[in-house]
Amino acid sequence: MTWFILHSIGIMAYAATGALVALESNYSFIGVFVLGLATSFGGSIIRNLLIGAPITTLWDGSTLAIALGTLTFIVLIPYKWFKHWKTWGLFFDSIGLASFALQGAMSAAAIHVHTGLIFISALFTGLGGGMIRDLFAQRRPLALKEEIHAILTLLCGACVWLGWTQPLQLTITVFTVVSLRMLAIKYQWHWHLPCNLRTHKIT
Repeated sequence: MTWFILHSIGIMAYAATGALVALESNYSFIGVFVLGLATSFGGSIIRNLLIGAPITTLWDGSTLAIALGTLTFIVLIPYKWFKHWKTWGLFFDSIGLASFALQGAMSAAAIHVHTGLIFISALFTGLGGGMIRDLFAQRRPLALKEEIHAILTLLCGACVWLGWTQPLQLTITVFTVVSLRMLAIKYQWHWHLPCNLRTHKIT
């Protein structure tokens, strides 16, 4: 039950971020639904392609209804109501990042794939939807600019690889990932590697 609630929050958050990016880009309501659904399910589609699972398994009634309900709600209310979205949106988006990454890792682990694919599945399931959203909106993918996103998805993959898949363990993992991401945003944590420490542009 706890895991379903966290995953549902993740679906709603990812659908909402896709919808709001569409509205910021002055897209029509069709664009709102396209970006919202792409954000909610894009990462899972990539995951299923990676592990050879049918894409049709993604369209179960509950998750699709949650995504469509969220998008319909956003389309029908004034945009000004979302002026405080940035703060809360990052929080709920972090829950989505953690729950999707864990789901991706567990889906890979369930079919006993190579260990490396567990981490790759966590990475692409957690980040894929947001990357597709940003590309559709003609923006540079946020996940490729801030390394904390990828690091946290790999942390989720590590937890699944270690067998921490009980409801309480998953909840603790989500709480940890959300806390770390919010701290990273507040204090602007970055992992500076030598390739990032250049003082002039490469010509």
